[in-house]
Amino acid sequence: MVRFMSFSSGSCGNCYYLGTEETGILIDAGVSVRRLRKALAAEGLSEDSFGAVLVTHDHQDHIRHLDKFCQYLYKPVYATAELHRALALRKSTQGIIAGYREVLGSGKWNDIDGILVRYFVVPHDATQTVGYAISIAGCRFVIMTDIGRMTDEAVALARQADTVVIESNYDLDMLMGGPYTYDLKMRIVQGHGHLSNDECADAIRRFIHPGLRNIFLCHLSEHNNTPQIAFDCAAGAIRASCGSCPAPSLRCLPRRTPSSLFVL
Repeated sequence: MVRFMSFSSGSCGNCYYLGTEETGILIDAGVSVRRLRKALAAEGLSEDSFGAVLVTHDHQDHIRHLDKFCQYLYKPVYATAELHRALALRKSTQGIIAGYREVLGSGKWNDIDGILVRYFVVPHDATQTVGYAISIAGCRFVIMTDIGRMTDEAVALARQADTVVIESNYDLDMLMGGPYTYDLKMRIVQGHGHLSNDECADAIRRFIHPGLRNIFLCHLSEHNNTPQIAFDCAAGAIRASCGSCPAPSLRCLPRRTPSSLFVL
């Protein structure tokens, strides 16, 4: 039985759990150790439920508490060589995570406590940003958050997945009519920022397939989106694409609070 949970999903912080009764991993470290432990305990889990942390990129909302994860949880940190070089230079992680550093091999599946992990590079304005394809207990899982535009590789891996976690960050009309500065709006929309609801829906149309069981929408903007708008946009793409095939379950992950513990 494979279980998935989000502890926070958005610019306020990002952290996700994926695991079984025997093994598990965290993806990103944007919540505090205390908050993580409390959310795990509420679902009958503990820090022993995972054995490693994966990092998607070096923006603060994804690594804010990575140093504390190392200091208090003692888990290895897996990232690309380029990301590890960047983390070694950041004040918050410099010298602290060196003893926990594990480098992911490029273009291959990496075995982490029986979980197979493969990264793929996506466009975003960090040092380097990656999504992850993960194979665990027969479940094929893909997560891609903070992705400025879809790539063919991301689509191809999602086409093989049972579960996809994908960014649906903003509604274009809300963003362009909102209070953000022009420069910030351009940073978001020009291919190295975030994925809009419409772009997420287009991606779903490209990767949806009969074996896809779950889609989770992540990293929704607090100011430029609502869960209902994001859900309705993605649901329309699913309805238009599924035909007579069973439709995957669709859920929006909450920004500031833990999600339920989902069985995939």
